[in-house]
Amino acid sequence: MKTARAWQLGIRDLLIMSGSRQRPHLKRPVWIIVLVSLVSIFLLGAYVYPPRSTTACYILSSRGCTMFELPQSPPSRELTDNENIAQVVINELLKAPPVRSKSPKIAFMFLTPGALPFEKLWDKFFHGHEERFSVYVHASSEKPVHASRYFVGRDIHSDKVAWGKISMLDAEKRLLAHALQDPDNQQFVLLSDSCVPLHNFDYVYSYLMYTNVSYIDCFEDPGPHGSGRYSEHMMPEVEKKDFRKGAQWFSMKRQHAIIVMADNLYYTKFKLYCKPNMDGRNCYADEHYLQTLFNMIDPGGIANWSVTHVDWSEGKWHPKAYRAQDVTFELLKSIASINESVHVTSNEKKKVTVEACMWNGMKRPCYLFARKFYPETLDRLLNLFSNYTTV
Repeated sequence: MKTARAWQLGIRDLLIMSGSRQRPHLKRPVWIIVLVSLVSIFLLGAYVYPPRSTTACYILSSRGCTMFELPQSPPSRELTDNENIAQVVINELLKAPPVRSKSPKIAFMFLTPGALPFEKLWDKFFHGHEERFSVYVHASSEKPVHASRYFVGRDIHSDKVAWGKISMLDAEKRLLAHALQDPDNQQFVLLSDSCVPLHNFDYVYSYLMYTNVSYIDCFEDPGPHGSGRYSEHMMPEVEKKDFRKGAQWFSMKRQHAIIVMADNLYYTKFKLYCKPNMDGRNCYADEHYLQTLFNMIDPGGIANWSVTHVDWSEGKWHPKAYRAQDVTFELLKSIASINESVHVTSNEKKKVTVEACMWNGMKRPCYLFARKFYPETLDRLLNLFSNYTTV
């Protein structure tokens, strides 16, 4: 745990270390004055000239990194009333300072058809950290019977969910709405019934709490399963050049979760025009709505990858699913150590983009959770948990 916390505060530690050195020809008070002056000049410059790079946004904030504040060419058209309203609300939310909590928590939001097969594993993960997390369960088909005390009484009002339909987004928003009612919840993680943790709780907590971005998978795919799903009916509010794709599973900071709750304009566009088998296209809103929304309003405020690992290497409609015989210490450690995110376009070129996973400007492992695991893997995961989650 000490090792994990050491890198989590890496930048601050470096500043402390550099500040502890003294040049022989400067007296201590003079050196302190010089250091404070340099830091003040840097902060003043960052305020006057907001950062434009994603890395800078990680370290300072996402403020100054939104599409509404970046230098833009004159608008090619007059905005609609609804767009003006949306921009005002979103800008105010992005500029508002984050709400501080004396006991910040992570909201773990489980989107599941019914029972959660890995509750005993999550029980082991949560144990001893009761003041630093909340659990919310959206069961769309049947009321689950819980095996862990942390899940008892945590079911929210749920509704039917159809794969690929807008009801999937509605369920995500329903989870966020319930989790936002607790002011201590500062991070919101969406998980499925087949998700398992890759690290111990302290590692996950520090990873999410000590950075200022949301982990929303987002990339531009010019192929048939990317922008090929775009409908011109989304014009003028959503243009094709802004349309993005990504995994459904996210970790989102409170500021962004509130924006999702406040947005009706862009959500309505996806509700009406991003559907399976619409105009000969299969558009799935859960793979495009959040990705497009944040690419448009706060591109510097998201990491462009999900903290939940999924293996699509088999090239099928569904990702690789792990059986009991697949689950080994080596498999879990290899997934937990991946430090680059990979995106592949769906067109004939199959363009592969590999980007380092940057945490506060430092290259770090990408994934905190993984899916899809069959229920039969539970015993092996429980046996291996203490070993494979050790940092």
